[in-house]
Amino acid sequence: MANSWRRNQQIKIFTPKNLLLFFFTSLLLLIFLYLTSQTQQPHNQEPIKSLKNPIFNLPIKPFNCYNSPQAYPIIASIVEGVKYPFLFSLSDFGNLPDKPHKNIQRVLKGKPFRKPDISWTIQELLEKMKGKRGIFVDVGANVGMASFAAAIMGFKVLAFEPVFENLQKICEGIYFNRVGDLVEVYEAAASDHNGNITFHKLVGRLDNSAVSATGAKLAFKSNEEIEVQVKTIPLDEVIQETERVLLIKIDVQGWEYHVLKGASKLLLRKKGEAPYLIYEEDERLLQASNSSAKEIREFLQSVGYNHCTQHGTDAHCTKTD
Repeated sequence: MANSWRRNQQIKIFTPKNLLLFFFTSLLLLIFLYLTSQTQQPHNQEPIKSLKNPIFNLPIKPFNCYNSPQAYPIIASIVEGVKYPFLFSLSDFGNLPDKPHKNIQRVLKGKPFRKPDISWTIQELLEKMKGKRGIFVDVGANVGMASFAAAIMGFKVLAFEPVFENLQKICEGIYFNRVGDLVEVYEAAASDHNGNITFHKLVGRLDNSAVSATGAKLAFKSNEEIEVQVKTIPLDEVIQETERVLLIKIDVQGWEYHVLKGASKLLLRKKGEAPYLIYEEDERLLQASNSSAKEIREFLQSVGYNHCTQHGTDAHCTKTD
């Protein structure tokens, strides 16, 4: 009798869970179909300017956004809460449809993307420097949130990012924000020597890749980690003595000491010409790369940066001599 009752019971198709699954699947399908129809660039569309006319005359070639394969799907929206708004190409979609990324949920509600603190910080600092001649250097650019925050204000940006998937997102941002004549990005990791280094990348994430395997997996222990070879170059070999640098931001998951060592000449510039520094000072990440906050502070003091203040896990330093 019990089995007979179950056979006669009507199956419910339109449950809330099934409707939600259908909605998100349909949304992704529509996005995919739209983006596929947009793959061919119109003949009258102006290419990114910096590809044909490099912004900086450097010993390494910039990453070629124009010839790079695009990442799919692409969802972009304006970033909320910054004085100078810019567009951001979303890099993490979460586990659709069960747990979509918070910014996907915001798009569905017609809201802008949540801003990361670094965007607001960069704009606040650069606003005090408006009118000055100089560039912003973004080391560990990730998907470009700091770079675009500066470029949208009219500052020229020199960005370093070794992870290919991140470079794709930066290229999208260059296109969306029309800042091809201001942002130049390099597929390299800034360091204290020229050559190559083993880099550890987390599968399924565009953040937290690091030179140290421990540093890469520190926040996301469940993700698989793979090794890739990336090019390294010191900032001193890239930035010419005649090029004034207003601000350097360094976020490289514990490799900060090596980046700073490779910029010794730049940091030794006299007060008024030396750049303002922002670097991540996370002791766990630094130790994973065999350095420490104490070692960094001692080095910075040796080149005249005696005034550093803590802002969360970031340190802000200025020249005092």
